Amino acid sequence: MRLFITFEGVEGAGKTTQVEMLHSFLVDMRVSVLKTREPGGTALGDRLRPVLLEPSEVPFAPLSEMFLYMAARAQLVKEVIVPALNHHTVVISDRYVDSTIAYQGYARGIDISLIQRLNKTATNGCMPHLTVLLDIDPEIGLQRISSKPLRFIGNGKDRLESESLDFHRQVRKGYLLLAEKNKDRFFVVNGRRPKEEIHKLIRQELVRRYPERFAKGA
Repeated sequence: MRLFITFEGVEGAGKTTQVEMLHSFLVDMRVSVLKTREPGGTALGDRLRPVLLEPSEVPFAPLSEMFLYMAARAQLVKEVIVPALNHHTVVISDRYVDSTIAYQGYARGIDISLIQRLNKTATNGCMPHLTVLLDIDPEIGLQRISSKPLRFIGNGKDRLESESLDFHRQVRKGYLLLAEKNKDRFFVVNGRRPKEEIHKLIRQELVRRYPERFAKGA
């Protein structure tokens, strides 16, 4: 059974925590599972990640930013995601195609249809079977980030986290529109719930969608 799960949400929504929890749960179930992230997951992606996320005084043209994400994604799909799926390994990714639509499309203003066409080309049509959207007010998410240890010089935030609150509100709006348009693929969870409760809801959704594979572990 091929199963590709992605996690999406604004900054501070709790994606990485839920990716780790689901990965550990599936490992305990003795399910063959692989976790990855965007940008990253390959030698090229790991080199592009700091370029895209480290704070910089040099502004990015929105199209340049988008193409760098697409390059990292194309490499990840070819090197990691498709080979794993072909070996019937469950793939979990912290961000994927919807991030580009939300951030570079709805928030940066790049034409959505262009992003969708480029996503299809970069991924060769490899789409998630399930996308978990952790929905949270961006202001709360950014407050969560502020309470974490500093990762970068200055305020400790990465380049995207440092964007305006209005920018992040547009990202959230984009995600919710995507979820509304793709109800069969998206599973929306209130990101303000306790992390254990969110994890339980995700497990229940997996059982609901794929009972033959996950019912025993629920």
